[in-house]
Amino acid sequence: MAFFRWLNHRLVVVAGLLTLGYLLLPNIVVTVFSFNEPKGRFNYEWQRFSTDAWTDPCGVADLCGSLSLSLQIAAWATLGATVLGTMIAFALVRYRFRARGAVNSLIFLPMAMPEVVMAASLLTLFLNLGAQLGFWTVLIAHIMFCLSFVVTAVKARVMSMDPRLEQAAQDLYAGPVQTFLRVTLPIAAPGIAAGALLAFALSFDDFIITNFNAGSTVTFPMFVWGSAQRGTPVQINVVGTAMFLVAVLCVLAAMVMSNRRNRRRAS
Repeated sequence: MAFFRWLNHRLVVVAGLLTLGYLLLPNIVVTVFSFNEPKGRFNYEWQRFSTDAWTDPCGVADLCGSLSLSLQIAAWATLGATVLGTMIAFALVRYRFRARGAVNSLIFLPMAMPEVVMAASLLTLFLNLGAQLGFWTVLIAHIMFCLSFVVTAVKARVMSMDPRLEQAAQDLYAGPVQTFLRVTLPIAAPGIAAGALLAFALSFDDFIITNFNAGSTVTFPMFVWGSAQRGTPVQINVVGTAMFLVAVLCVLAAMVMSNRRNRRRAS
């Protein structure tokens, strides 16, 4: 009875920890097998502990090249989607114009439809335009795909902004540009940053849209898919573990900065 009473008071915490463990289980497996020394081509069974893959992450041909290409595409796609998405979000929230409702609906279509539909549609568009499939077609496709997610994140932030803060800045003789740079943009920055991070993760991780529109270009997800047909090198797990650790460090750094900011405000 004591155990059930304890569980009843901490059921939400226990459920949350179990869910978190379930979500992190694949990352743990990838991390463990990044220190494996497999026999044969496939890295699916544990053999013995080794750090050879960590000392030579580019030991597999074309792995680092595809990783660099994915990072470049993700960075440019994030920049393009963030700039366009931020402007669209401000326009949808701050201004009234014809077809505003239709634009709102169209913005969310890429989030609602399956990726394969968007991938096939973009491929048809590029072929009809006579465009050569490669880096630029992948970049355009990724910007189109990530745009909706950026608009959603920034729009939610802009809708929660207090317009009286901007009015106060104007009462203090701040011009439109000065008000935007010193008041509006800092308040909207968390939403813009969230949209940018989401766009980067979606672009770097995407396979379906990239596979349709890449031509002979090979990104890191496509390299992983191709390697899985012939054998899975340990270096793929090394890159996956490194990306996971970088993401965790970024989250921890953001939490530390937020806590420090809150303490300064409280003091």
